Amino acid sequence: MSFFQGIASALTPAGLLWTLLIITVATFLHELAHYALARRQGVKVNSFSIGMGPVLARRMWRGTEWRLSLLPIGGYVEIDGMAPDIEGDSVRAPTRGFAALGAPGKVAVLLAGPVMNLLVAFLIITATLNANGLSTPVNTQISISQVLPDSRAQALGLKVGDTITAIDNQPLPETYQDAGQVKPGWQRLASVLAVSGPHTLTLERAGQLVQVPFTWTASVGGVQQKLGVAYGPGLSTTPLNLPQAASQAGKTLVGAVPQVLNAFKNLFVRFFTLNLKTDEGVVGPVGTVQVVSQAASLGGWTLLGIAAAINLSLGFFNLLPIPGLDGGRILLVIVGVLRGRPLTFAQEQVVTAAGFGLVMLLTAFVLVRDLARFF
Repeated sequence: MSFFQGIASALTPAGLLWTLLIITVATFLHELAHYALARRQGVKVNSFSIGMGPVLARRMWRGTEWRLSLLPIGGYVEIDGMAPDIEGDSVRAPTRGFAALGAPGKVAVLLAGPVMNLLVAFLIITATLNANGLSTPVNTQISISQVLPDSRAQALGLKVGDTITAIDNQPLPETYQDAGQVKPGWQRLASVLAVSGPHTLTLERAGQLVQVPFTWTASVGGVQQKLGVAYGPGLSTTPLNLPQAASQAGKTLVGAVPQVLNAFKNLFVRFFTLNLKTDEGVVGPVGTVQVVSQAASLGGWTLLGIAAAINLSLGFFNLLPIPGLDGGRILLVIVGVLRGRPLTFAQEQVVTAAGFGLVMLLTAFVLVRDLARFF
């Protein structure tokens, strides 16, 4: 498959549409929270745009110009007193609106956007758990979630929803040893398929056991063969009422904090060492579209789960203490409080420009790393 064919297969129309919709809604709610906290404190909001780029339509409402812009890739809010005043060739620090707020007021406005995204993630996770229950992995089972067309798995009659309970008439263990490592039992399928020979899969399908015997060739011409399935551990589901679902959603968000921070840490390490090797923690725009496309094919709840993950990532990313992001602006406010006086306008502009440049370089790096997978 060529580079362009790989890109085309990844950027499916459905994946693009759902990705744009999820990101636009997430960004709209993020900016709406900034808007609400600013207005709550009497600060004027000059404009609010859904989308970026050239303005297609605009309307004044409650002192704010509401815009619909051409590019459906998020949006922005222009809060009075947050950007510098520009008159001809002179640039001056604003003294009204956001700039006139005390430190708590500024932090409240800046914090509102990320908190909104985290709240949306919490509500989606709560609704999902309440509707579907809490699923815990069962290592002694293998659940098949996808069967690729024209694959060996399809020829053998494997189906989405099948559960493998035994391989070669041996029940799957809770754990097993492989090359000196202890692995969960559901990963045994990969170990078995690494060796050529006759095998038998015991499936549970619609309450009945089905035997699938086949002869496997592990590699052809030095190329490892694929069965053509996506799979994972079996799942045991526990129903949850609304309070239980909310409690579990809160635990999920708290548990995600170290994972997200570790993913960002790995990204920055790769960025500063120019390591283009991909990792599972952070994906670029193409990878995001791929994931969303796969989620859409698995159903609405899976797609909502991805929407929760995107809101979670957006919330945490904007809280990073990088000038130019909400977290960086909050850091500058806190530094001003600790110093007993805010940074000068010139100092803040330099720091913010440096932070914005870092974010742009990081974005470019993620995009290049994303595209490098297809070479």
